[in-house]
Amino acid sequence: LKKNQVELIEGTGKLTGPHEIEIMENNRKFTSENIIIATGARQRDIDSMPIDHHIVINSRDALNMSEIPDDITIIGAGATGVEFAHIYRSYGAKVTLVEMMDRIIPNEDSEISDLLRKSFAEREIDIKVGVAVKSIEASTGIALVTLVTNEEEHLITSDKVLVAVGVQPNTDGIGLERAGITTDKGFIIIGENMETNVSGVYAIGDVTGKMLLAHVASAQAVIAVEYIAGLNPAPIDYQLMPRAIYCEPQVASFGMTEAQAKDHGVETKIGRFPFSASGKAIALGRTEGIIKLVIDPEIGEILGAHMIGPEVTELLAELSMTKLLEGTTTELGWLVHPHPTISETLKEAALDSNGEAIHI
Repeated sequence: LKKNQVELIEGTGKLTGPHEIEIMENNRKFTSENIIIATGARQRDIDSMPIDHHIVINSRDALNMSEIPDDITIIGAGATGVEFAHIYRSYGAKVTLVEMMDRIIPNEDSEISDLLRKSFAEREIDIKVGVAVKSIEASTGIALVTLVTNEEEHLITSDKVLVAVGVQPNTDGIGLERAGITTDKGFIIIGENMETNVSGVYAIGDVTGKMLLAHVASAQAVIAVEYIAGLNPAPIDYQLMPRAIYCEPQVASFGMTEAQAKDHGVETKIGRFPFSASGKAIALGRTEGIIKLVIDPEIGEILGAHMIGPEVTELLAELSMTKLLEGTTTELGWLVHPHPTISETLKEAALDSNGEAIHI
């Protein structure tokens, strides 16, 4: 920051007006023509799941732990939940994964969810879906978790409980009301250039509630700064933002799932390629998983990509670039990929959508 002539002011800032900030510790005030709010978000407070940061913990507590519990229950099987389930199981902990929806990683394509559940089950991760949490109590060094399934209650015990459901924006106590900035459920409402309803005030990252991903926040930051500088940045298409889940096997995706396309009345065709047919995956000894492409049947446009398998997060860039440059399965299938590589699976999936795959 110093090298780039950025002044760092340490302290707790609060807006006292549209263009004035006060540092609470020393009452220092300063004004700025442009202000970017990037205060992020934190674990949502849920009355039935009180966090004591010892027995009942959040993800930040989990990262600070120096010991692995013998067994842990994880509430929420979204990206954070499955990543920690993988980590704790890798260290030998008994893991119970609880999800209120009918499948784990419910925002991903259902086929990918099913494959991850199968993989986790083979690792003896206990998965409970369609289950609600009525209460969590920390008693005599253990957690008592009351679950509800089809209106029937049952109790499980665990050394630790990791609550990995929901976030709330860090907008309380920062002076949004005094500045006149509008919010929705606490998240700051923004336009395509990250502008709020107050001229000269912008917001980026988790505090906007758009997509709670670091690379999305970085992209938002670039757009906000370029707009302030008088440039004309291209808007973000949040539907096409890459999503990555770092469990094992990895999960990666962007765009519409097959079900979402159907719900929107969009005709599709599907291209698939299993890692069991990939020479590189076989050589690595990591053959579980699949590439799934959701394709426009008329022109071959990639509407969505959904992947589970070894290092699939690294494959998002090629697919995203293909989409950005308006490429189709014709170009993706025609492009010669080096052999043996994991990236060959993209070519094969594209060919499969046209009935032209060679290696399956």
